[in-house]
Amino acid sequence: MMTSTAAVAGVPVPAEPDLVGKPAGFVRDLVSVSGRSLRQVLREPETLVPPMLIPLFFFTVFVGALEKVGNIGGTADFRAFQFPVAIVIASTGTTRATSLVNDINNGYFDRLLIAPTNRLSLLLGLMVADLVTVVMLCVPTVILGFILGVGFASGPLGVVVFIAIAALWGLAFAGLPYAIALRSGNATVVAQSSLLFFPFVFLTTTLMPLDRLSGWLSAAAHVNPVTYLLDALRSLLTDGWNAEKLLVGVGVVCAVAAVTFSIALLALRSRVSRS
Repeated sequence: MMTSTAAVAGVPVPAEPDLVGKPAGFVRDLVSVSGRSLRQVLREPETLVPPMLIPLFFFTVFVGALEKVGNIGGTADFRAFQFPVAIVIASTGTTRATSLVNDINNGYFDRLLIAPTNRLSLLLGLMVADLVTVVMLCVPTVILGFILGVGFASGPLGVVVFIAIAALWGLAFAGLPYAIALRSGNATVVAQSSLLFFPFVFLTTTLMPLDRLSGWLSAAAHVNPVTYLLDALRSLLTDGWNAEKLLVGVGVVCAVAAVTFSIALLALRSRVSRS
C-alpha cells in the first residue's frame, strides 16, 4: 500500500475543503438569466417578425377600411386613434415563457435550482428580457407610425413615455403565460395563452370612443383595463399631457401587474417546492 511522504513523516495532512458553490447574489443572477434570454432572442430574430407584422397588419386594415367612417364617428384623427391598438397588440404576448417550458422539460431549470441561484431571478430575469424585447418591437413600430402620418402632441418625451407604458403593459401581461408555463410545463398551452388577450382588444374602444359605444359592449369596455390603457396612450398622441388619463392608465397597468405577478410567483414557488 502506498502512503504519502507527509504521512510517513508524521506531518498531519489537512482535509480537503468541501466544494460548495457560493451565491453570486440577486443582481448578478438577474443579469445572467436575462442576458441568456436576450442572446436567445438575437439568435432567433425570426421570432420577432410575427409580433411586429401582425399589429401593423391590423393597423393597415383598420385604417384603410374604416378611416372615413371613424372620422365621421367621432375621432378627429382615426390613425392616431388606431395606432395605440397596434402598439398594444405588439407588446402583448411577447414573452420567453415558451423558452422557460423548454428549460423545464430538458432539465436545465432543475439544474439551476440545484445551483445556488436566486429563485426570484429565475423568473424576473426572463421578464427583464421581455421588457427589452418589447421595446425593440415598439421602436420600429413607432417609426413606421411616423412614416404613416401619426404625430405626438406630447413631443419627443411623449414618445418615450408612450413606449414605456406599452412595455410595462407587455410586462404586466407576461405574468400570465409564465404562471401557465411554471404550472403546466406545456409549450402548447403557453402558446395558446396569448389568445386570451384578443377578447380584451375587441371588447374595448378599438374602433370607436367609449361614449359612442352602447349596450353590453359599452358595459364591457367600462370594466376592460385595456380601455384605460388605450386612453392613456391616445392622450399622448392627441391631447399632449393629460395627467388624469396617464395616471389612470398607469394605475390600471400596475393593478394588472400586481395580479399576474402574484400568480406567477405562486406558480414559481409551487414549481420550486416540487423540484
